[in-house]
Amino acid sequence: MVDLPDLVLPARVPTPGTRNVAALVKFNERRIEAEYAAVVRRPIEVVGIVGAGTMGGSIAAATVRAGLPVVITDHDAGALETLPRRMLAESLAAADPPFERDRAPDSLVRQTANPSEFEQCDLIVEALVEDFFVKERELVELERRLPIDTVLGSNTSTLSIGRLAARLVRPGRFCGIHFFPPVSQRRLVEIVPGPQSSPATVAAAVAFALALGKVPLIVPDTPGFLVNRLMLFYLSEALQLLTEGATIEAVERTATDFGMAIGPLSLIDQIGLDVILDCGWVLAGTLGERLVPSPPLVAMVKSRRLGQKSGAGFYSYHDDGNRRVAGKPDPAAQEIFARWGRPQQAHSCQSIAARLFLPMLVEATRLLAEGRIRDPRDIDLAVVFSCLGFPAARGGLLYWADTLRASRIVAMLEPLAKLGPRAQPTPLLLAMAEGERRFYPVESDEGL
Repeated sequence: MVDLPDLVLPARVPTPGTRNVAALVKFNERRIEAEYAAVVRRPIEVVGIVGAGTMGGSIAAATVRAGLPVVITDHDAGALETLPRRMLAESLAAADPPFERDRAPDSLVRQTANPSEFEQCDLIVEALVEDFFVKERELVELERRLPIDTVLGSNTSTLSIGRLAARLVRPGRFCGIHFFPPVSQRRLVEIVPGPQSSPATVAAAVAFALALGKVPLIVPDTPGFLVNRLMLFYLSEALQLLTEGATIEAVERTATDFGMAIGPLSLIDQIGLDVILDCGWVLAGTLGERLVPSPPLVAMVKSRRLGQKSGAGFYSYHDDGNRRVAGKPDPAAQEIFARWGRPQQAHSCQSIAARLFLPMLVEATRLLAEGRIRDPRDIDLAVVFSCLGFPAARGGLLYWADTLRASRIVAMLEPLAKLGPRAQPTPLLLAMAEGERRFYPVESDEGL
């Protein structure tokens, strides 16, 4: 095994990596300004949200913190009943000052069961369960009641925007607006134009994200968009490591020592094991054998160990006032993976790190080779500011890869070749190694 250098992130700020991330943000701002500043769009003054569950409530809280009124509905009366408490908890966890306890639910949030109240909204975000037919039915029904210039967005994390728009009368008004959990702490919002999304629609979605203090990133309408396609490889390898005998503590510690915001198993708990499983099913047809099934994950979902929201996942959880707090790693989760275990392997922090980060890097080179990503800098912006929480001090996934050099990455992948295509160098990576090319051809504070 070729060692992964600088496995533990030094406490040194700023680093060349953090300067690169600052340059990425400026690059994205300039690009958005150049492409959408002159586009005539509907002002965003009132926001509608369909779905008051975990994500819908979090988006509502972020919208209220920006001072925008919200109209929200849900077929589940229980979700609406708990909404004020969840919004307060989300606000208290945010980096910016929280709204007043008695202000947001009463004066800026209107709960409704009357679809006609959405007629006043300038932009509506659908945040229902990740089920194509549920989302499509709601969007079609909603569109019938709206003025022709109301912008429609979906918070889907995996479903095709083009397919969701197929039955809409005006598909040009529709695009993806994908937030990441926890919304209060993750700055990235993926803006996903469909084949017929109008420039005015995309501009409105971008303006909405900016109004919330987020980083809008325009990504292609491909399975998993950008972040989820990469993230699944990171999370899948964590699950595979558990079946090979690695402990929850070892996997988590290796990731956080590397600098990740939280470990991959904590991230699965945060997102929801059922959501991760659904995401995997959706992308399995696209990713093929590169995405390895996890029977233990299915077993955990069937036993309703769904993570934070159910009180148990890879960790056990307890309520502390308005927050749900993680306890220690749950031995029951480790036991489930042990029952499905393969022949046990000895894993060091080096081998765990290689498994967590190299397959994700390989998949990033596939995305580049497919020509679906507008600019390599988009990948680094996405992994740093999304729920992946890649360390800014390392500059992003591709910037970090340049510190290793492509030839070294190819050598590091050799012992992992037995894992199959997910851990084998792509033609693009091999060509880069042969020519000693970099993802960032010029090293400077201005990025690429």
